[in-house]
Amino acid sequence: MERVGIVGAGTMGRGIAYVALTHGAEVALYDVADDALEGARTQIKGWLQEGVAKGRVAEAEAQNALERLRLSDRLEALAEAEVVIEAAPEDLKLKREIFQRLDGLCSPAAILASNTSSLSITALGAATRRPERVAGMHFFNPAPVMRLVEVVRGLSTSEETLRALVDLARRWGKTPVVVKDTPGFIVNRVARPFYLEALRLVGEGIADPPTVDQIMRILGFRMGPFELMDLIGLDVNLAVSESVYRAFFEEPRFRPHPLQRQMVQAGRLGRKTGKGWYDYGGSPP
Repeated sequence: MERVGIVGAGTMGRGIAYVALTHGAEVALYDVADDALEGARTQIKGWLQEGVAKGRVAEAEAQNALERLRLSDRLEALAEAEVVIEAAPEDLKLKREIFQRLDGLCSPAAILASNTSSLSITALGAATRRPERVAGMHFFNPAPVMRLVEVVRGLSTSEETLRALVDLARRWGKTPVVVKDTPGFIVNRVARPFYLEALRLVGEGIADPPTVDQIMRILGFRMGPFELMDLIGLDVNLAVSESVYRAFFEEPRFRPHPLQRQMVQAGRLGRKTGKGWYDYGGSPP
């Protein structure tokens, strides 16, 4: 699978594009927003230049990788892709519409994968005429660095599709883990208490975010829950929390916290806006 299509030029989409480019793929990156596309090109170019400066990437390879990147605001640009990885916002209706359109555009042999962190792969597959060729391929932020990839088996996903995505992840230097199509899969299912219990501690006035983060680092975590929410984006964290909560039929343990919504309403989304639980100087670092 040397021709890769990616839907969404946000944080995850551009990160996945960089991973694919640095492993020899031709990448067509689609987004409806021109500024997102240009931002993706700038960031990918910066990552490549950093790789050259640190001796990880040859200058010729970096230039070649950039030449294999195509940006487009038309979904039709992904028609020739052998695998499409969707990295659109966590909205089931939006994703189903995208998969329905991709189903009509792409070759019947193409694999349609989603980078969703919590939504049903089975539901996405049902929006197409090829549910056996639909699976999850969930990368983690930052995609160029994090090795884990959850390869998610929907109810109709074929073994051939799973094997192809597992092999692709390994060729891209990742560590794939095949998981069932359950709410939150592995990581986001396990991570809910990490965030939600921390939010309850702060919401009840027991501790402040820096104290909770420091305690978790002392216990061996690389980052505390509030630092991690800032890195991921509080809007993304809230969307995943709400999705997992609904998927578990509103099990109280998974109930999102009002502080999450308040921060999102205030536009304090973390590092990407320059301010979240912590202040990053008013602009993204």
